[in-house]
Amino acid sequence: MHIGLRMLDSVWKGSVLLLGALWEISVGLLNTDLDQHWEMWKKTHGKVYQHEIEEFGRRRIWEENLQMISLHNLEATLGMHTYELAMNHLGDLTAEEVVTMLTGTRVPEDLEQSPSFIMPRVPLPTSVNWRDRGFVTQVRMQGTCGSCWAFSAAGALEGQLKRTRGKLVTLSPQNLIDCSTKFGNHGCKGGFMTDAFQYVIKNHGIDSDASYPYTGMDGWCQYEAEFRAANCSSYRCLPRGDEEALRAGLATVGPISVAIDASRPKFIFYRRGVYRDPSCSKRVNHGVLLVGYGSLHGQDYWLVKNSWSVHYGDEGYVLMARNRHNQCGIALYPCYPVM
Repeated sequence: MHIGLRMLDSVWKGSVLLLGALWEISVGLLNTDLDQHWEMWKKTHGKVYQHEIEEFGRRRIWEENLQMISLHNLEATLGMHTYELAMNHLGDLTAEEVVTMLTGTRVPEDLEQSPSFIMPRVPLPTSVNWRDRGFVTQVRMQGTCGSCWAFSAAGALEGQLKRTRGKLVTLSPQNLIDCSTKFGNHGCKGGFMTDAFQYVIKNHGIDSDASYPYTGMDGWCQYEAEFRAANCSSYRCLPRGDEEALRAGLATVGPISVAIDASRPKFIFYRRGVYRDPSCSKRVNHGVLLVGYGSLHGQDYWLVKNSWSVHYGDEGYVLMARNRHNQCGIALYPCYPVM
């Protein structure tokens, strides 16, 4: 009996020593020249880890992302890319983790069968920016909730409210998260903008964000008609995959909800320039708001508002390549509400 206990104790001590040795070896794999930069990054973004093992793992991911960013930017100086990257608040996450936590579009099965609205043929301006014209509210952060669809839908409704009533009001994504499940959405587990529009139509309204603030979690529906800030009578979707039809719609009606593939690591760390990535697929997973278009240094772009905070991209925005074979699926499911 005593011999067995001594053997177990010896094995346990040996395991602890082995784990300690592996930990020392692993820590030695970190680039110590980056220690100060790591500490500055953590402080800037308020990063706190529960224990050393967790911090080590996140530090390794951060270093790998930083290496990718540095190499890409070196290539950009050589004219190999049309955009630059930068470290941001997502630096300690893998691309798979970002997709799991910060995307969440679920395209309704019947959406592809729904009729498309054809815009009248009219002369179009060479560029449009609804943000500069006061149709777009501030960039926000959806947090670890798959509510991108709710922010996109709220943004499209905000644009139409400004267009029809002349006032810009921040509407409530949380109202959509909590209350539109009967219309096909799944709260923080994903949804789609057209199902959100359908809820607002049947509900005869959506509350303002001030009266129904964002929590970033699933909750009970607490809509109050007395705080209704906007309504919606119907919605329209433009021809699928047609970037010229999308340009006409954007120029004519205002900001439009779209879905994109946001899974590429370089999209996650976009900083400036026109994001042109041949590896981007048409398997959409992220709802965003299209607020303009134009050209930069001969590169056509779409101006896109994201919901990953102002620390993402160019103060929360990304210029995505336009007229590049519907890159990232941006023109697959463009829809907007009608007031």
